[in-house]
Amino acid sequence: MNGRTRLLLRRSLMGVLAVAVGVGGIVIGAQRQDAQVAPIAASPSAPAPAAAELRFVRRDGPARTTVVDAAGTVLVTFTDGARTATLDGPERTFAEPQFPGRAVTTRVWVRLLPQEWRPEEENAPWVRDWLRTNLGSTDPDVLAFARDYLDGAPVERDAQEVRFKGDAAFGPPPPPGSPPIENNDFYDYLGVDWRFADGAQREPDPVRYGTVDCSGFVRLVYGFRAGYPLIPTNERGPGLPRRARAMSENGPGVTLLPDTGGIPADLGVLQAGDLLFFDLDKTADGRTDHVAIYLGRDEAGGHRFVSSRVRADGPTLGDLGGTSLLDDGGYYARSFRSAKRL
Repeated sequence: MNGRTRLLLRRSLMGVLAVAVGVGGIVIGAQRQDAQVAPIAASPSAPAPAAAELRFVRRDGPARTTVVDAAGTVLVTFTDGARTATLDGPERTFAEPQFPGRAVTTRVWVRLLPQEWRPEEENAPWVRDWLRTNLGSTDPDVLAFARDYLDGAPVERDAQEVRFKGDAAFGPPPPPGSPPIENNDFYDYLGVDWRFADGAQREPDPVRYGTVDCSGFVRLVYGFRAGYPLIPTNERGPGLPRRARAMSENGPGVTLLPDTGGIPADLGVLQAGDLLFFDLDKTADGRTDHVAIYLGRDEAGGHRFVSSRVRADGPTLGDLGGTSLLDDGGYYARSFRSAKRL
């Protein structure tokens, strides 16, 4: 049993996690010798259709272009103003069997475009090349990157011995009686100095090695792993800002569900990879303080997400310390406020 799982079990037994509003209690499943991340089970990839067989169809709500084959099957979705695209591909299952919560089995793969999509962009030369490269590809995508930091995920290092994969904690253990330690960014997890495109440099805090808070997790997945531009501040700029609030208010992307101060109802506009924003602290300002990545519908039909949070001591798609769902009336569902597509 790894350190993170031991910590979570100990916290649950002590009742630390029972503060989740609206959660009727935490159920710990059968004990396991070691916490294991369920392998991604992917079906064999099918040959990509020939370019001549593809059609580009415009749709609304949100404005987007879909790529369909001769049978009318939607293979790719490009959203106006966004760089994330979803592709139909081999079926995969994402799960954390060591924790409560349903698995997500999906054919959706999430990849980045080299630039934001625009109407009639299908006529650009790069589009056909991108489709030839990515249709049918099983190379790791955004969802696979997110999975690399769940409880029990195996460690992998690059040629410079930098650990870029493996179980991430939310933050270093706080002193007794103190609140959780936040401000843990992707370079803290990596343990490396980072120079941003504007020349600003940040140094990791050794105490925070291997940790990412909610927005740090999104930056680790979308920025460091997928290559989406990052900026070091919370201001509006040419990349994903540091904090969840800044991502919601100043960050790039297409607003799918605006923040009206209440719980969004039209969850049908969401697709895997979308950023979800929450107001967990319920302070008077009503502003966002948590961000997650939408995964899709789980085995019970629930809208499930993955995020790094205190109650799970790191990234999780499970239900330990609160259900990772938008539509069950639980703690996170009641705190959900808006959504964006990068």
